[in-house]
Amino acid sequence: QVQLVESGGGLVQAGGSLRLSCAPSGRTFSDYAMGWFRQAPGKEREFVAAISWSGNNTYYEDSVKGRFTISREGAKNTVSLQMNTLKPEDTGVYYCNADHNFIASMTLGADYWGQGTQVTVSS
Repeated sequence: QVQLVESGGGLVQAGGSLRLSCAPSGRTFSDYAMGWFRQAPGKEREFVAAISWSGNNTYYEDSVKGRFTISREGAKNTVSLQMNTLKPEDTGVYYCNADHNFIASMTLGADYWGQGTQVTVSS
């Protein structure tokens, strides 16, 4: 069974940092674009960041630009999201996804999704 497994979530104070990782299971995603979404309680799942299969192209939602960095590691098969200067509004469940198409990885229609990891930022 093909899976994406997120890790690295937790509780952090405002201004702190967390690093999320997304690792595949069951197949390699080195030739897939990958992205991160988040969902706050009572809100829609929203786009956070995406990276192309080569790692050469990245795209961020405006509110995280300059604070979050998406990168590929381990022969480009694992994707990380370094989150700095965290704010309470960054709280939510963070999901990674994978899709052959870079644009599609920025949408809810991406092919593969993980189960999510909780990030809570206290004020």
